[in-house]
Amino acid sequence: MQSAKSMSNTLKQKIQPGAHVPKHLTIVLTASFLLIVLCVLASLAFGSRFVQWDQLMAGLFHSEVDSYGATVVRERIPRTVFSFCCGAALGVAGALMQAVTRNPIADPSILGVNTGASLFVVCGIAFLNISTAGQYIWLAIAGAMVTAVFVYGIGSMGRGGATPLKLVLAGAATSAALSSLVSAVMIPRTTVMDEFRFWQVGSVGAGSWSSIAAFLPFLVLGLVLALLSAPALNALALGDEVASGQGVRTGVLRMTAAFAGVILCGAATALAGPIGFIGLLSAHLIRFILGPDLRFIIPLSAVAGAVILTISDVGGRLIGSPGELEVGVVTSFAGAPLLILLAAGMKVRSL
Repeated sequence: MQSAKSMSNTLKQKIQPGAHVPKHLTIVLTASFLLIVLCVLASLAFGSRFVQWDQLMAGLFHSEVDSYGATVVRERIPRTVFSFCCGAALGVAGALMQAVTRNPIADPSILGVNTGASLFVVCGIAFLNISTAGQYIWLAIAGAMVTAVFVYGIGSMGRGGATPLKLVLAGAATSAALSSLVSAVMIPRTTVMDEFRFWQVGSVGAGSWSSIAAFLPFLVLGLVLALLSAPALNALALGDEVASGQGVRTGVLRMTAAFAGVILCGAATALAGPIGFIGLLSAHLIRFILGPDLRFIIPLSAVAGAVILTISDVGGRLIGSPGELEVGVVTSFAGAPLLILLAAGMKVRSL
């Protein structure tokens, strides 16, 4: 059996800043580009009405064409862009939470962060009469931040500190309690309940250019902070002592990376609802393909998250045709079995 010291050295070699680029990175990037193109075309073509290829091209490249099919394509463009933005944000948020907590099953939905954002948004609508996307985002970020701090504090209590299992249990308990509060706020208020009963499930159907414009600054800020933190997070994966020895300020790093994750998760939740498991699926997929180096995991988790969410949205439209099945339901069906497999395989140890 490989010794702990040998395993640590192996991991260190894999994630050192000077480590070689994975041999199959070019293949992964090419496949990612092709998947993005296919997802865009599928999102524009499929729905309550299937759009033929000529109408699809007309809607994309010929603004003078005003046929029904071309008009449908133009109306689906903002939804597709919005889906990619939300998926990228949730994918990176999941990768950051796994790195900061050193918990391989950390995810905004599992740790209760999505639910905290939902509670603040619902309370803002019910008690403060907020109505704009910008107001939703600020409240959701505040709720996500408070919940993340609370869950980490609860999970850190007792012997052993914030172990992966304790964090998951704290997140599950917190999420259940906050979900009850969300229901308690919504049920007596018919207007609030009617407006957000589908939002609470998670959907990208309301994506528009105005919501994308409100979301974009938070997406850019979160992605920049995540990418800047990636090399230091690699050092953190070797342990706090090793990271400190390499000059990493572990406390500041954790706060910065967690802040980036909260921004991304909160903003996405505010506009699309609490969509679960995207971060878990994305980060695990990229880690399985490329290894543990966060310099590659973080940017490619954005791509994987965007692709997974968009595929789930298209799948929901096809399954629920002529209506649609909300994307939050589809991602839950896909993510729950993965979570069960990870737990059953005893993979809840530290990364």
